[in-house]
Amino acid sequence: SNQDLDSLKKAAALAAVEFVRDGMIVGLGTGSTARHMVVALGDKVRSGMRLRGVPTSKETAALATQQGIVLIDADNAWMIDVAIDGADQVDPGFNLIKGGGGALLKEKIVAASAKQFIVLVDHTKRVSVLGGSFPLPIEVIPFGWGSTAREIQALTKSPVVLRERDGLLF
Repeated sequence: SNQDLDSLKKAAALAAVEFVRDGMIVGLGTGSTARHMVVALGDKVRSGMRLRGVPTSKETAALATQQGIVLIDADNAWMIDVAIDGADQVDPGFNLIKGGGGALLKEKIVAASAKQFIVLVDHTKRVSVLGGSFPLPIEVIPFGWGSTAREIQALTKSPVVLRERDGLLF
């Protein structure tokens, strides 16, 4: 059931935040499991832990602020101690698809900037082969996006569709 799945996501998030230590800079992922992680970190902050966060989306930034987590400006050269985020799919070799929700570029920058990267996964994300079950987004910058879309279409033989969210095309 959805309630059981949510409790599994919460359990994964609680296990992940045990890796966070006082004074760390934490990369804050995006998505349903990451929401539990941000709330759990908020509990730690309220208990006296000092940490700062680098959010991967506006949604995560808003929740983190609400939870009392101090955020670091996006244009800083951060040294992220640990980043915690979910994955859309994980294969038996622990290869991942991330960013199905649309925050993929920020998620990947934060993950790549972190000394340690913890991925939150429940059994529904495990697959034998990556891909195939949902359209995989590719994030591009606005400059030259039409040419990029043409190249992607030529490579993948799949249609390229612009997604819109919060009034922004992506």
